[in-house]
Amino acid sequence: MSPELERLCELLRAAAEREISPRFGQAAFHRKPDGSLVTETDFCAQRHIAAGLERLYPQIPLLGEETSAEEQRRRLADAEPGVWCLDPLDGTTNFACGFPSFGVSLALLRGEAAVLGAILDPVRRECFCAERGGGAFLNGEPLSAGCERSELGDCLALVDLKRLPVSLLSRLGADAPFLSQRNLGSVALDWCWLAAGRGQLYLHGGQRLWDYAAGRLIATEAGIPSRLLDQDGAEPASGLALEPRMAIAAANDLLLGYWMDWLGLPRSDQDSAGKP
Repeated sequence: MSPELERLCELLRAAAEREISPRFGQAAFHRKPDGSLVTETDFCAQRHIAAGLERLYPQIPLLGEETSAEEQRRRLADAEPGVWCLDPLDGTTNFACGFPSFGVSLALLRGEAAVLGAILDPVRRECFCAERGGGAFLNGEPLSAGCERSELGDCLALVDLKRLPVSLLSRLGADAPFLSQRNLGSVALDWCWLAAGRGQLYLHGGQRLWDYAAGRLIATEAGIPSRLLDQDGAEPASGLALEPRMAIAAANDLLLGYWMDWLGLPRSDQDSAGKP
C-alpha cells in the first residue's frame, strides 16, 4: 500500500471524525432538483476534504458531487492531467435517517481512468483503497475477492431496485436467479463489499461518476469483473461522463456472463480494469 493511498485514507478519516460521525442521525435534509437528499454534512465534508487536497495536491482540481453542474462539466473536460472526483457522503438518505450504511468516496481520475481510489466506511472504521495496477486494500491489508462459485443460485446479490425498469423488477420479483438480495443504499459501499467477498452479484440501474469512480477501481483491483452500460442497458458505456450509468458486476467472469445473459444485457469485450 503506497504512501499516497495512506494519505488519502487519513484525509477521509479526519473528515469523517470531524464533520460526519458527530452528525449521524441528527442532520436535517432537503431535496435537490433530482429528488435526492442533501444535508449540511455533505457540504461540510466536501469543504474539509477539498481543503486537505488543496494542501497536499494544489495542482489538481476537484470535481465534487456538491459542486455546480457547470463546474463539474468544466472539470471533467480537463481531466487528462488529473482531477479528483469526490462524493463526500455517499448514502445521504441512510445517514439522515440513522441507517448505518454510508461512506466517503474519493478517486483520482487521469485521462480515461480512475488511477487512485479510497472509500471510508465511518461506522465500521473500514477504509478500502486501490491504485490502478497496484492492488486493493482494506485497512492496509491486501484485498482479494477470489470466488469459485459457478451458479447464480449460490450467490448473494447486491441489487438497487429503485432505478430498474418495471419489466426487470417483475422478473426479479417473480423468478430471481440468485440465492437472496440485499441493498446497502450506498453505491461506494456496494463496490467495496463486492471487493471484500460479501456479495457475488451486483446490479444498479443508474449511478454517477462520483458514485462508482473509486469503488469500481477497488473492486477491479480485488479481482471483480464489471461492466458499465448506458442507463437503458442497450449499449456499453466508455470514457468519463456525468450521465448515469447502469453497473453490473460479479465475483468472477463466469458468473458475470451468466448474470448478463439472465438480465438480457449485451456482452462486451470491454476491458473492466477500472475504466469509468
